Amino acid sequence: MTSARDFQFKSVNYTGLSKGPRVIIMGATHGNEICGTKAIRRVMEELDSGKRRVVAGSVTFVPIVNPLAYAKNTRSGDRNLNRDLFPKENPQDFEDHVANWLCPLLAQHDVLLDLHSFNAKTGEPFVMVGPVNNDGPLEPFKHAEQERALARRLGVRRFVTGWMATYGQGVQRRSRGNAAELETTLRYGVGTTEYMRTTGGYALTLECGQHEDPAAPEVAYRAIVNTLAFLKLIDAPEPAPVPFEEMEALAMVAVHDRLHADDQFARPWASFDPVKEGEQIGVRADGTPVLAEFSGRILFPDANASPNHEWYYMTRPNPDFGR
Repeated sequence: MTSARDFQFKSVNYTGLSKGPRVIIMGATHGNEICGTKAIRRVMEELDSGKRRVVAGSVTFVPIVNPLAYAKNTRSGDRNLNRDLFPKENPQDFEDHVANWLCPLLAQHDVLLDLHSFNAKTGEPFVMVGPVNNDGPLEPFKHAEQERALARRLGVRRFVTGWMATYGQGVQRRSRGNAAELETTLRYGVGTTEYMRTTGGYALTLECGQHEDPAAPEVAYRAIVNTLAFLKLIDAPEPAPVPFEEMEALAMVAVHDRLHADDQFARPWASFDPVKEGEQIGVRADGTPVLAEFSGRILFPDANASPNHEWYYMTRPNPDFGR
C-alpha cells in the first residue's frame, strides 16, 4: 500500500538568455487527466533535443502536479486539489502537502497554463478565463487584457468566464450572513488559477477534451507551443487569435443548489447542453419543477451533488469577451 511518503514533487525549468515572462505549465492537477502530462513531456523532449529552444524568459514544467492521484489514476488523492488551494501550516491530507509545495512555486511566476480534461463523453475543448479588471474584494485583478489575449491563442474557440463571482453567489446564499462561514467557503472555490491571480499573475485553465480522447494531448501540445510562441519565449511565428466570428464566449451567471437528496434532473444533462427559457431542468423532492430562468447553456451539472451544494450552473453568451 502506498502512502504520501512514497511520493516526491518534480518541476523542470528552462531559462533563456534574454528577459521575458516567467511561465509555469502544469499537467495532472487531477490525476486521471493526463493529456497535459503527455504534452508537457513531448515539449520537454523537443527542448532537450534542441529542436526547440527557450530564448527569453523562463518556463517551468510540472508534468504531474498531484503524484498520488496520478498513481491511483483518480481525480484526487485525498481530496480535490483544485479547491481551497492555499498553504497550510498543519497539513491534514496529501493535497495540503501539494499546496505547500505548489503555491510558493506559482508565486515565483507571472503566467500559468493549467492543462485538464473532462469526464463527459462528448464535448469540445474550452478554456476557463478570469474576471475583468477590478479592485473588488472577491477577486481583484489587473491583467484581463493579457489573459484574454493569451486565451484566444490557445487554439480553442469556446471561452467561459465568471467562475468565482457565480460560485460566490451560491456561497453567500448558503452562509446566510455568517461572515466566518462565508470567508471559509469562498476559500473553497480557489484552485490553481484563482491562487495564481492572488499572487499578481494571470492564469488559464484549458480543458483539452474528454479524458480518453486521443486528440486531447494534441490540443494540450498546441496550447503549450502557442503560449511559448505568443509570449516570445521561443523563436516561432506568433499564433493568430481565434477570429471573433468563430468564438463562443459564455459567462457563468447563476448557480442552483440541490436542496434535497431526492431532487432529480429531468434528463441526464451534460455541460454546454443548450437550454431554452422555461425548459424543465429537474424536479424538487416535493414535486416542484425546476425551470430554466433564461435561455443559455447548462454547465457542470452534478447528478450526485450533496444537498445544499452546487447542482448546476447556467451560462449566457458573453458578446464583449475579447473585444
